[in-house]
Amino acid sequence: MRLSYPTNVKIVKLPCSGRVDVVHLLKAFEDGADGVYVAGCLEGDCHYQVGNLRAKKRVAYVKDILDKIGIGGERVAMYNLSAGQGPRFAEIAREMSEKIKQLGPTPLRKSGGSAKGVKLTPGTTKEEAA
Repeated sequence: MRLSYPTNVKIVKLPCSGRVDVVHLLKAFEDGADGVYVAGCLEGDCHYQVGNLRAKKRVAYVKDILDKIGIGGERVAMYNLSAGQGPRFAEIAREMSEKIKQLGPTPLRKSGGSAKGVKLTPGTTKEEAA
């Protein structure tokens, strides 16, 4: 089964969504992403027990950071789905892509023509965000 999702969606595979760190999410924006979403296992069904719960906390933390610095927390999201829900993954990709398209380019790009050179630094360590 071939799934159709927007070509502007870049997939980064990890063994568990719990491996996503605050720094990874912020770095994506620094590198020019207009939006980021994390797709993790269904809650209560994580292969690594609580990885998806850690990811959920980290995504919420990044939402707060993005709101505080004026980029907008709605540009980052967490979705829970099983590996067998390929059509749902493609649907989420289309929804998120449309949402970001409506929001427009990240303010980082508007201000300098590129997100390069802008440093996003969270105020706490990754252990505090977990």
